Amino acid sequence: MATIRDVAKLAGISVSTVSRYLNKSGYVNAETEMNIKNAIEKLNYLPSVVARGLAGKNTKTFALLLPDISNPFFPELARAVEDVATIYGYTVIFCNTDGQVGKEKKYIEALKSKNIDGIIFASNTLGQEDVDKLASYNIPYVCLDRAPTSGICSVVKSNDLEGGKLAVKHLLEAGCKKIGHIYGPQDLITAKERLIGYEEAVRGFDWFSPSLMVPGDFGIESGKKATEILMKRHPDIDAIFAGNDLMAFGALKVLHRMGINVPEQVAVCGYDGISITEITEPELTTIAQPIYDMGALVSRILIKKIEGDIEEDQIHVLDVKLTLRESTRRRR
Repeated sequence: MATIRDVAKLAGISVSTVSRYLNKSGYVNAETEMNIKNAIEKLNYLPSVVARGLAGKNTKTFALLLPDISNPFFPELARAVEDVATIYGYTVIFCNTDGQVGKEKKYIEALKSKNIDGIIFASNTLGQEDVDKLASYNIPYVCLDRAPTSGICSVVKSNDLEGGKLAVKHLLEAGCKKIGHIYGPQDLITAKERLIGYEEAVRGFDWFSPSLMVPGDFGIESGKKATEILMKRHPDIDAIFAGNDLMAFGALKVLHRMGINVPEQVAVCGYDGISITEITEPELTTIAQPIYDMGALVSRILIKKIEGDIEEDQIHVLDVKLTLRESTRRRR
């Protein structure tokens, strides 16, 4: 691979002049610029982003830490993050943490050694120790979809509390009389707020019981198990609100296996609005987060932080909306 010295030699100038041109850190006359450009093109020279980082310059690279890349919600977020990064000339490194604290800490150390410009966390494991470490490393960061367990930072999320209420409101308006809820991990603020929204919407009804709420882990299998528990406890329920779309897929699978018609006997509503909700049978009604908008906004905020052009840390809450499909078709 060609080096900066090779470029300088071919252009007939000093290494420091090439460096000034590459880093835009000083005057280089037009003729010299043309010579440098020609040399770079002939040698197919690529500046080392690591070297730029060691020199105190931005590497034009940031990382996105995701808890579960197999959940379609996160690749859809990642697409938006990358699209915006590309517009601003940044490259994104994707890291899958599996929701593990130890794995996330190792990523932070590895990224620091690569002189990363910033990090986006879609994580429920970011704690005060990590926040302090990032501050000591002078690495800007933003949180996506979920806030850190402690510390202050910019967060981009949707209105999960209102989303939980909206799901129940829709099911009631569709004619449902008894609604169960499969909720996600309660160490996630997103799952907790959706559960609170459900509780606030149903606690005034005579039919409500805490046994109508069954835990899941945001995965399909947990949705299956929770649905089996719900139907055993309350065979008379006529609606299930799942805390995410994957658990709703599990509910659809079990209801089909049990010979229960959706939506005539039991309506099902999910949460997230991932694209594959359109291909289930029946198609899944869901509370849709503005997934692309969330990813695009968090990317812009981080780039502004990296480039020193950002307001104080704040929480950005985006609205959700009902995407109505066959799984909750109105009863007659």
